[in-house]
Amino acid sequence: MSPILVGIKRVVDYSVRVRVKPDGSGIVTDGVKMSVNPFDEIALEEALRIKERGLASEVIAISIGPAEAQQQLRTALAMGADRALLVQVDGPIEPLTAARVFLKLAQQHQPQLVILGKQAIDDDNGQTGQMLAALWDRPQATFASKLVLDGALARVTREVDVGLETIEIDLPAVITTDLRLNEPRYIKLPDIMKAKKKPLDVTTLAQLGVAPPTQAIRTLKFEAPPVRSRGVMVKDAAELVAALKLRGVL
Repeated sequence: MSPILVGIKRVVDYSVRVRVKPDGSGIVTDGVKMSVNPFDEIALEEALRIKERGLASEVIAISIGPAEAQQQLRTALAMGADRALLVQVDGPIEPLTAARVFLKLAQQHQPQLVILGKQAIDDDNGQTGQMLAALWDRPQATFASKLVLDGALARVTREVDVGLETIEIDLPAVITTDLRLNEPRYIKLPDIMKAKKKPLDVTTLAQLGVAPPTQAIRTLKFEAPPVRSRGVMVKDAAELVAALKLRGVL
């Protein structure tokens, strides 16, 4: 059996109200709760379920980011990952660089699956999985809502614009996960204690043989969304229709 690689990204917790810095240079992160990207939690849960069915040798959680991302990797270890690896990088990482990192790790570990969240909730790029599949020259199944392994095949149900699509792909392959694939497990205190003893290695882009990231995309400014105006109460449908006509909607 082969291992499964799972991507873990450190992001601002989904429950936090994001605030933009006064100068528009970024978002406020000081004192803000950081968590595992929700789509990556789903990816990890799926990998753990596959291993629990006896279809994988181990689950390796991988993060690319600052030293603080070790906190999210420890969360992944507490969920059940066997070991973790941090590719320590200070500064933003664009999808192509992330894909090149996962390519190097896939070549090293020879996994049957690389499972990634379909996107991160901070930048919403949704590109790393597709780029990795192209660089690795392996099949991909994106936006997976169901995954069944059958020998050297994976049967994947995908969420597409017109409904659901089921495809079969050869392994090894790249899978990106959608929200309805599963519900991540609750982490118990004994699991948190056990995670402290699990191996967590740290490496760099240079040690992996990946070129330093180039800034292909430059963020010019961050802006908060406009404040919504107050709603208007109407007495009945006729008054609603009149108000919409007044605004030129009807």
